Amino acid sequence: MADKVVLAYSGGLDTSIIIPWIKEHYGLEVHAVCGDVGQGEDELKGLEEKAKKTGAKSCKVVDVRREFLTDYVWPNLRAMSVYEGRYLLGTSMARPILAKVQVDYAREVGAKYVAHGCTGKGTDQVRFELTYQALAPDLEIIAPWREWDIRSREDAIDYAEARKIPITASRTKIYSRDRNLWHISHEGGALEDPANSPPEDVWMLTVSPEKAPDEPRILTLGFEAGVPVSVDGKKLSPEALVARLNELGGFHGVGRVDICENRLVGMKSRGVYETPGGTIILEAVRTLRALTMDRDSARMCEKLMPDYADLVYTGRWFAPLREAMDTFFREATRFVTGEVRVKLYKGTATALGASSPYSLYSEDLATFGPSAKYDHADSKGFVRLYGLPGMVAAQVRSGKRAGKAAKAVLPSAKPTATLIKTGKAAKKRAKQVLT
Repeated sequence: MADKVVLAYSGGLDTSIIIPWIKEHYGLEVHAVCGDVGQGEDELKGLEEKAKKTGAKSCKVVDVRREFLTDYVWPNLRAMSVYEGRYLLGTSMARPILAKVQVDYAREVGAKYVAHGCTGKGTDQVRFELTYQALAPDLEIIAPWREWDIRSREDAIDYAEARKIPITASRTKIYSRDRNLWHISHEGGALEDPANSPPEDVWMLTVSPEKAPDEPRILTLGFEAGVPVSVDGKKLSPEALVARLNELGGFHGVGRVDICENRLVGMKSRGVYETPGGTIILEAVRTLRALTMDRDSARMCEKLMPDYADLVYTGRWFAPLREAMDTFFREATRFVTGEVRVKLYKGTATALGASSPYSLYSEDLATFGPSAKYDHADSKGFVRLYGLPGMVAAQVRSGKRAGKAAKAVLPSAKPTATLIKTGKAAKKRAKQVLT
């Protein structure tokens, strides 16, 4: 009986040709598995049948949409993770759970190998393989893109056509897309030249801001402990909530990002992302955190966020450090509860106001009018002590500068008689001090 391999399967170009390639080159029995993280019915429909037609012994689709949001997206939201200032990590968060689904299915069918369709240029290969190493270090890894002689998507299309493998990619519109509940990414084709504006046929979730409605849409988001739970007062499941915000945000052109990012392997990659719901949620939670978090906790979160985002981007989801940092963010956002009003208008999401039972804002303290709890006179000593280190430094430096200036004014060469008198006077003063 042949050994078994479980392939992380999407039904796209790469994974479609990997099934026959593994059978041809390894002689293994191929089992395909796909984690449903919200790719959509169009992408998942008929997936099992398609995999079997191309040579897979079995194909399983596992619904992990709820787990993806609660166990992967929400921790990133508590950290407010954004990579290089713009990327909301949609693909980066999904890869670890997809690899976990794959490991679970490998155990179920008794496979010795796992395989993925990631190229040797990208970061996805690291995300999948670090998850394998963390969860199942005994499984052997097959990465066809690092082995075969296929060097381009055109080559991959040729391979598929030669073996009559059904694919959706074409030679005239070659986009590599990745979609889940949180976002959709687009790479390849005309996007490979950073000078090109994204063609209109790229966008799938959002309308052009210029074509968005002329009237804004104001909605209210409810949060509990740093994660969203309701829209306009109606409690929703995580999946329904994100879907609703994607719909509203996309209708108003919110959530488009065009970025030339730094991949882990060292090269820059141009990617176009659509994250309408995530953009709205991030804007709202940022405002609510400002209202409910103390200064030191908020600043520490800001300091740690880039490190957390880097751990996620580079595939270190199951690293002890990421898990430890998640504990901190969960505690830090424990009281980030309340409601935020957000205006959607022509590609923007803008928070208008927030309220919380845990608000740290005191109108009595902040008012420009009379305050019962604040005495302006108290600030005099505070300001003096707060500025004391700078004041002392300024005085010392000012004294040294004055000394240098005085030396500069004195003649550079004194008469000999003056020098003799100065020397005798100095000796006399020294004797007096010693006695």
